[in-house]
Amino acid sequence: MSKKKTSTFYLTERITMTAAGTPVTATIDLGAYVDVADRQAIAIEEVDFIFQGTAADTPLTTSAGGDASIFVQVSDLNRGGTIQFADDRALVASGTLQLDFSNNSVTKSSDHFPDIMGARDGVRLVVNDQLYLTGESSAVAGSNAVNCTVRIKAHVASLSAKDFMAIAIQSTAADN
Repeated sequence: MSKKKTSTFYLTERITMTAAGTPVTATIDLGAYVDVADRQAIAIEEVDFIFQGTAADTPLTTSAGGDASIFVQVSDLNRGGTIQFADDRALVASGTLQLDFSNNSVTKSSDHFPDIMGARDGVRLVVNDQLYLTGESSAVAGSNAVNCTVRIKAHVASLSAKDFMAIAIQSTAADN
């Protein structure tokens, strides 16, 4: 069981997709928060995905230019810049946005991978020193860009030696 060491804080990172069908990646450095010697981990409480156009005030429909499927994922292992299936144990959160111009609709499904992160205290514990973001859009118009800001609600937690080791072993096993 984890014990909360800090108040809740937010980590944010933006990924910018400039070409259709081309995955882009970014990382969030957790090195200042994760400490093996003190058995400190990041406890992720919630992940939000905020989709925007080329600029903060540009409509997303203008940036995509047509029907589009936009996928964004957060994982605690580097998966080589590809979108993963939901059964990947390294997957922390996943969000999609569907733009359907012909039916004039937008469907956002933020956090397909549930906010209840699977741990008994309702958080996803991460002991790796980085989080990896991957995004891909099926359409980007001309010189525009599709942006997604990933906002992670988290806190630092301390773990028992057994719990820390179990999470570290699970994370290593997920690397295979």
